[in-house]
Amino acid sequence: MRLKLFTVLSELLQKANETINSQGLFPSYLEVVIKDILAPNLQWHAGRTAAAIRTTAVSCLWALIHCQMLAPEEILKVKDALMPQIIAAMDEDSKISRLMGCRIVGGVLKVCGRQFDEIQLGKTYPEVLKRLDDASADVRLAAAHTLTDWFKCLKASDVKSAMKSHVEFLYQELLIHLDDQDPDTQNAVLEVLKEGSVLYPELLVREVEAAVDKHRTPVYCNQLLHHVRSTRDPAS
Repeated sequence: MRLKLFTVLSELLQKANETINSQGLFPSYLEVVIKDILAPNLQWHAGRTAAAIRTTAVSCLWALIHCQMLAPEEILKVKDALMPQIIAAMDEDSKISRLMGCRIVGGVLKVCGRQFDEIQLGKTYPEVLKRLDDASADVRLAAAHTLTDWFKCLKASDVKSAMKSHVEFLYQELLIHLDDQDPDTQNAVLEVLKEGSVLYPELLVREVEAAVDKHRTPVYCNQLLHHVRSTRDPAS
């Protein structure tokens, strides 16, 4: 019964302003929906039915964020309670859960990532980074987009200097994925690194120069180096 209810709720939320929010009253129930309905059903329990419920619950949460039903202040109120469960969703067997988890993290980062402290930012990216090895191309691309969002909010954050070691680690790991067998993944990772390059360009150049000889082809590394150098020196 819970599974059926969540499936119906997920469908309604996809056209919220025509259905569940047609009178504009649904936002007043959001905190109850998230804390009392969605959050308990995102928690891990054994069994296939429990896994299916988690998948539909995470789909409902993505629908809330995607249709911009959740205002920034609402997300700030519930993020601490929800983020551990959303991050856990990215490690589910269900491709939909992993995909929705990546998208939700990206959505949260876009809305309020600049308010994250260094601990919250440090906990956010490792599971997303793992998804670049996902069996699903859709999940890999969603993870790349989310890492781009992570770099964007760090660029405007007060904790940028405290996150330097994390950024260095991300540069190193992303450069491994820049040599992925899948060209779509390579292009997505290239865009992530371009976005991240503005944080510590000299550091990234050193990492690229150390990695380029290990790659099957230097094409992507050369594109990245050209981007970094032309951004630092537009006349070059």
